[in-house]
Amino acid sequence: MEGRSSQGTRQRWRGSFRARIAMVFGLQTLVVVIASVMAAYNVAPIGAVLAIMLCSGGLSWLAVSRAWLPIAALARLLSGWDPDHPDMEGLEVERGKGGDNDVVALVRGLHGLASRVEGFGERERNFTRDASHELRSPLTVIKMSSDMLADEADLSEFGHRSLERIRRSTRELESLVEAFLILSRESDQGLAEEDFIVNKVLRQEVDYARELIAGRPVELILDEPSAFALHASPRVFAVLCGQLIRHALQQTDQGTIVVTVMPGSVSVINPAVDAPDPGSRRHASVDRHGFDLAIARRLSDRFQWPLELRALPGASRVASVRFPNPQPVEA
Repeated sequence: MEGRSSQGTRQRWRGSFRARIAMVFGLQTLVVVIASVMAAYNVAPIGAVLAIMLCSGGLSWLAVSRAWLPIAALARLLSGWDPDHPDMEGLEVERGKGGDNDVVALVRGLHGLASRVEGFGERERNFTRDASHELRSPLTVIKMSSDMLADEADLSEFGHRSLERIRRSTRELESLVEAFLILSRESDQGLAEEDFIVNKVLRQEVDYARELIAGRPVELILDEPSAFALHASPRVFAVLCGQLIRHALQQTDQGTIVVTVMPGSVSVINPAVDAPDPGSRRHASVDRHGFDLAIARRLSDRFQWPLELRALPGASRVASVRFPNPQPVEA
């Protein structure tokens, strides 16, 4: 076994690019030394020695260039590589050519990596297509059924409370499904971009969020001292701001939450907590570990809308998103 292993190692070394280059330059050095000794002892004239050195240098260059051809071919193949449409046939051709063991190992590794990436892309497309249909369909049925139940005249007070909880949970689940479908895509392809006014989208999200605080001593206010437009996906913007608002609702037991539209930014301000309970989950410091907040952070990183979290004097918490390219409403 040891002899077979050492023999395989020697074969890999002999076939490697490093071994070939070392052999070429070793032979060239030997020729130069011999020619120099011949010139020193007047065995050959200076012109012949120079000719030998030049010929050895040219042959070395040709040998190195020939050894580099498989790597150059692989570089040309990868320079035009399209991750969405990988050229697996080209890699198969390069792998079938044989040649240098290092190049064969490199092509084999790239082929395996490209195959896995292609499989991941296919699973991503299947998931976003199937999940978009299979998750939204039952949510639509739940919403229609809850609307039908709301029309029942003999529904008890307990039934009305249960129905409102079902509606709130359905709204939250819709928001989560939308966020997960956006984040599951490798790129933002399929998300229609358009010019939209952020104030209009925020009004709708605030109205949705008010349904979640029915019966709670919490007030949600939209403050609009400014207005601006964006050229982006309104779905992504709505999901991002909706997650920030829901996170604020989860972190607030009572008080007023203010959603403010400033030039090029949107902020959500939680009320201060006068006497935080050390054993309570809710506290005055900025909470960076909420589930909705984690989704909002991933969305902001994905679409390069910087999200900033800070605590104001009085223990109020602020989550603000800046939009690099705001547009005037007239646009």
